[in-house]
Amino acid sequence: MDFDKDLEREEELYEHHRIVVDPGQHPERIDKFLFNRIINVSRNKIQQAAKAGSILVNQEAVKSNYKVKPEDIITVVLTHPPRITDILPEDIPVEVVYEDNDVIIINKPAGMVVHPAYANFDGTLLNALSGYFKKNNRTEVENGFGYLVHRIDKDTSGLLLVAKNELAQTVLAKQFFDHSVERIYYALVWGDLEEEEGTIEGHIGRHPKDRREMTVFEDGSTGKQAITHYKVLERFGYVTLVSCQLETGRTHQIRAHFRYLGHPLFNDEKYGGSEILKGTTFTKYKQFVQNCFKMIPRQALHAKTLGFIHPATKKKLNFDSSLPEDLQNVLEKWRNYALHKGIDEA
Repeated sequence: MDFDKDLEREEELYEHHRIVVDPGQHPERIDKFLFNRIINVSRNKIQQAAKAGSILVNQEAVKSNYKVKPEDIITVVLTHPPRITDILPEDIPVEVVYEDNDVIIINKPAGMVVHPAYANFDGTLLNALSGYFKKNNRTEVENGFGYLVHRIDKDTSGLLLVAKNELAQTVLAKQFFDHSVERIYYALVWGDLEEEEGTIEGHIGRHPKDRREMTVFEDGSTGKQAITHYKVLERFGYVTLVSCQLETGRTHQIRAHFRYLGHPLFNDEKYGGSEILKGTTFTKYKQFVQNCFKMIPRQALHAKTLGFIHPATKKKLNFDSSLPEDLQNVLEKWRNYALHKGIDEA
């Protein structure tokens, strides 16, 4: 791989196909038709996608026995799991927020990589889940470790949804692909934002000089469309706590978008937030910020809420998580500083 262990690309979990059927096409079952046209995919996986409502013909979901017709427009969303050889079970504690026969929701700690990759072949969330499922005899998990439908960065904490079977994964994958999953993150950013709320738009792609990093391309000719809605929650003068609702799910989206806005995340080394960007020149203030950095030695970002339609029951589920201790402590430290300095927190 040509990106580092922290660059977990959520969009690589899915592949999207759009096929316009030839005018001379004879009637043929769509599962057979797609099996002959999509590389490295089983007919069973195509049938699972149809069952999940992930195969559309002329914008309508169809079953696997649908007969394709000339000039049909077919769109397909398939899960595209990371290339993993072996996931060994490890006895690593996991905080389970919710679990049933189809899904499990974990409150991931900062510092944990989601899945094995270059330089991280163990100690990941999937290793931890494999150990958890084995220890608790979760025989309904088809592959023994779970099926990813999205990711969060190594040093970001918060809620992560994992499917227990391929059908659930396929159903949830389409929700993420369609941007219908509701996700809210809390972030502490540098500076005092001018507006109480706003929207950051800008195509995100790999940085041309450092491919381990993502950047915003203003002209829209490079990268993929990315939209982040934010609201100010608390102001501390030199830093601001915001909530961020993702409309899209690009790699490092919040981190790249707020750097683009001129307000990088607090202590986000990769995106320029690990320097003292706002405040006074006094030595005491510099020491205060350095102490804050030590309290939260990572980007100040937490995946707080998650809402989605359950793949089996079709009911809407919503989950919320508490802020981790390091983020709570650094926020309390800034509150006390702002109060002591008389900074308006309204």
